[in-house]
Amino acid sequence: MTTDLALQLGLPTADPSAGRSIRVDSPVDGSLVGRLAMATEDEAAAAVARARAAFAQWAATPAETRARALREAADALADRADDLAKVNESETGRPAAEAREGVFAGVGTLRQYAELGPVHRGRVLAGAPTATDLMVPEPRGVVVALTPWNDPVAVACGLFGAALVTGNTVVAKPSERCPHTGLLFGEILRPVFPEGVLQHLVGDGEVGSWLAENPDVDVIAHVGSTATGRRLASAAARTGAKVLLENGGNDPLLVDEDVDPVWAAEQAALGAFANSGQICVAVERIFVHRAVATPFVDALTAAADARGLLPLVDTRHRDAVHAHVADAVVAGARLRVGGVVPEGPGSFYPATVLTDCDPNLRVMREETFGPVAPVCVVDDFAEGLALACDDAYGLAATVLTRSMEHAQQAWRALPVGTVKVNAVFGGAPGGAAQPRRASGHGYGYGPELLDELTTTKVVHVEPAP
Repeated sequence: MTTDLALQLGLPTADPSAGRSIRVDSPVDGSLVGRLAMATEDEAAAAVARARAAFAQWAATPAETRARALREAADALADRADDLAKVNESETGRPAAEAREGVFAGVGTLRQYAELGPVHRGRVLAGAPTATDLMVPEPRGVVVALTPWNDPVAVACGLFGAALVTGNTVVAKPSERCPHTGLLFGEILRPVFPEGVLQHLVGDGEVGSWLAENPDVDVIAHVGSTATGRRLASAAARTGAKVLLENGGNDPLLVDEDVDPVWAAEQAALGAFANSGQICVAVERIFVHRAVATPFVDALTAAADARGLLPLVDTRHRDAVHAHVADAVVAGARLRVGGVVPEGPGSFYPATVLTDCDPNLRVMREETFGPVAPVCVVDDFAEGLALACDDAYGLAATVLTRSMEHAQQAWRALPVGTVKVNAVFGGAPGGAAQPRRASGHGYGYGPELLDELTTTKVVHVEPAP
């Protein structure tokens, strides 16, 4: 995207000499995508104040009316899916076809919450026969939503949909790596809702901190890095806000001895290299049984070689990914393919396979978030499972096995929110896992997210004498 396209889509541009701004360069060729002015501290405070002022009326709006607004928002997003995908591709390098799928995933999520919201119920308690006892869900208030760059529309729609349909107001701050996508997203949705109900701010981590530290914020919902999540939790401890965090992951893939190694390598390549490895539940570390290790690694190397160069969101992130690979090689890991920063513009990096990886290497202990597949060979399933469980994160894991016994052992033992057996991606709609450990806490999707974004009031009513 060029600045001309920003103007074509009705997005503002910033004068580089006027105040703080965000510059976004193309991850493909390094050219200027655009520049946007960042919100000031006063503007962040004013947005929260508007959200607070709008809350009472929005909370009192009938649930079906709020649901109708979500359906209108979903239709508006669907109408502009191509524009959103084009901007997303320009900012992050994600192919437009995949970005469009992300938009429509968000459309589906809004429609799902439009149906779930009006039937989100409390409970009638069995008290004295002369009294009425109720547990009534109520909106929490002002929600600050801090959303990521790797799937900006789909993730945001989950948080926005659940928050808005239950009567909360939302102040959103999209990632500074995709500010044009976030701003266009906000411009599409803003007319659907009353003034102050849904607002978008452009900004970096400092703007996010101003929002999180505002004492008039009731919920901080964050999808992003573990380090940022911990800072937000610290801020919430001072203000009393509820915190929902889906943070980093270091997801293992466990390959048993009884599976087809070529099929297993296809699964590993999909999990490690899709969206250039920039997926929260990407495969980050692989434990393969020695009996199938050689054909598995050969097939995985061929799959990586076929993918070639992949775009990462920016050169800063590429440097971080490459540092993990370089550290591993210095420590004794074998580079089978990739692992070299290409010359030329943009922020491309090759699909990379590392073998002979000690489980204590940085590339095995930390989230790389790039197209890197580090492989550790194990002597039996029990060893692989123990190593897969030994980690500070707890987002997701995948097990490839034909043994129902091993599958049962794995899903019960793995200390993560989601376990996938024989498929690195997939699952029924409405799944609502809870991340663990450094990966965060709280439900992020499904009907349970409605519970997270409401609070319960107990009401006891007796007749007067």
